[in-house]
Amino acid sequence: MNPEQFREALLEKGIALSDEQMKQYQVYAEVLVEWNEKMNLTAITDPEEIYLKHFYDSITLAFYYDMDQSVSLCDVGAGAGFPSLPIKIAFPQLKVTIVDSLNKRITFLNHLASELGLKDVYFVHDRAETFGQNKQYREQFDIVTARAVARMSVLAELCLPLVKLRGHFVALKAAHTAAEMVDAKKGIKVLGGELLSDEAFMLPVEEAERHVVTIAKKRKTPKQYPRKPGTPNKMPII
Repeated sequence: MNPEQFREALLEKGIALSDEQMKQYQVYAEVLVEWNEKMNLTAITDPEEIYLKHFYDSITLAFYYDMDQSVSLCDVGAGAGFPSLPIKIAFPQLKVTIVDSLNKRITFLNHLASELGLKDVYFVHDRAETFGQNKQYREQFDIVTARAVARMSVLAELCLPLVKLRGHFVALKAAHTAAEMVDAKKGIKVLGGELLSDEAFMLPVEEAERHVVTIAKKRKTPKQYPRKPGTPNKMPII
């Protein structure tokens, strides 16, 4: 997917990008490749694959969630900024907070945000488990998202404590989410969530299956969640 195909594909979904926004995506791709030579950010470095598998794939979240409103979004374990920063470029009014456990990635993200001229973006070096117990962030976000971080039974415990009441946890997943959702069902309920939708679609060009899973926050998350770092992964609520 070259830049013009990327622009056209988003326009078909009702997302019109300006020349300035297209320039931001170009700079994003260049900075990503440049920094990837110094540190491991991504295995995807071909420009056309970056536009498809990082930029377009990230923005698919906005196909199923109204991003035109001014909402606060938290991205858990964003790595090189996916999915939140491609979404932020397309919807500049969003307030974005990224939490990541690796300080080198936070350094990269701060540099990237400066190069892109992004406002209302915040980067926090922390484990998701301790971040979710921090009163400054707990149950403060309209939408919390994660992409390719962990299976749903683990993700629910990392993300739902951060979602405010009547907000949403939206996970971007690849194929085979059905089994994950069965394992995550109990945890989602315990953590105050309720499954709203699991939207399946095919990524263009390579025809790979993707899912956007949306969970509504119906009740406050019990205080003991998230548990200590490492525990959700070792002993998910199932």
